Amino acid sequence: MMLYTSGTTNLPKGVVSTHANLNAQISTLIDAWRWSEKDYSICILPLHHIHGVINIVSCSLWAGATCQFLPSFSAEALFDIFKEGKLNVFMAVPTIYYKLITHWESLSEEDQKEMTRIMSKFRLMISGSAALPVSVMERWKTISEHSLLERYGMTEIGMALSNPYDGPRVPGHVGYPLPGVQVRLADEEDNVIPGTEIGEIQVKGPNVFSEYWQKPESTAESFTKDGFFKTGDIATMDELGGYRILGRNSVDIIKSGGYKISALEIEEVLRTYPGIDDCCVVGVENDEWGELVSAAIVCKEDLDTKALNTWMREQMPAYKTPRAYHRLAELPRNAMGKVTKKDVVNLIKN
Repeated sequence: MMLYTSGTTNLPKGVVSTHANLNAQISTLIDAWRWSEKDYSICILPLHHIHGVINIVSCSLWAGATCQFLPSFSAEALFDIFKEGKLNVFMAVPTIYYKLITHWESLSEEDQKEMTRIMSKFRLMISGSAALPVSVMERWKTISEHSLLERYGMTEIGMALSNPYDGPRVPGHVGYPLPGVQVRLADEEDNVIPGTEIGEIQVKGPNVFSEYWQKPESTAESFTKDGFFKTGDIATMDELGGYRILGRNSVDIIKSGGYKISALEIEEVLRTYPGIDDCCVVGVENDEWGELVSAAIVCKEDLDTKALNTWMREQMPAYKTPRAYHRLAELPRNAMGKVTKKDVVNLIKN
């Protein structure tokens, strides 16, 4: 199978996965997420992406489960399908959960209670493909009575980390290495570092892809000397060995004034401010700071950015707080709902 990377940070590359790679990716998830022939899922995601074609469709096929399709997303249509009472496994990206929350809040109190009752009967609900805001996870738990299972993967590796099927799911964390998958953190010279430090996630195992199509140099550059794939994602680990993603090295880690700053951490705080519907934090090239921490915010009404900045400085160290705020009507996204931060930077600069 060959899928192309999303191209959010570089030009898309063809990721070649062998039958052995796919076998490892699918069979691991069958066990980890307890798939069976009794399951009934729905695919609302593109099939040119690992989330849709492997996690939903291929796992359904392998388990002998049922997989329904919804060709174009509609919160109302999806809730109507929920009401049929067949579904028990649901997977989506954070943007979709946000839209479902918004639609649920527009329903009458009676309909809200009915949808909550229906969703509470699901066996499993999963979020992935982008960072799940803690606020969305907490709100969805109130609405559906489910703690979303967040996991971590990418086109080149399938899934590498997952919160447990049974046991606590920590908000903001993507869980632990799946069986057969080796995961470590490394510094910029590929030296392995303690998990409590901040480093790049590197992965090795039968799940890892074969090559980038007709790009031998890119393939070679993406692996360490001892065969670990360099994901480009930056993370840290808690005392129990669970991973917390801080962002993608090229777009989510902002190098400003000598500090390495996680854009995702700042976004989590911004989302809790009254009036902000969505946000995106980026680094904009700056002669003085290297990169200037800048925030694009989506809000229905004008906000007092001075008051916002004062509040932000009460929540986190001053060097992490945005030095510029820009209001946008909406954030640019790709087909999977990921914010395309390069486009955000261009909008802010222009």
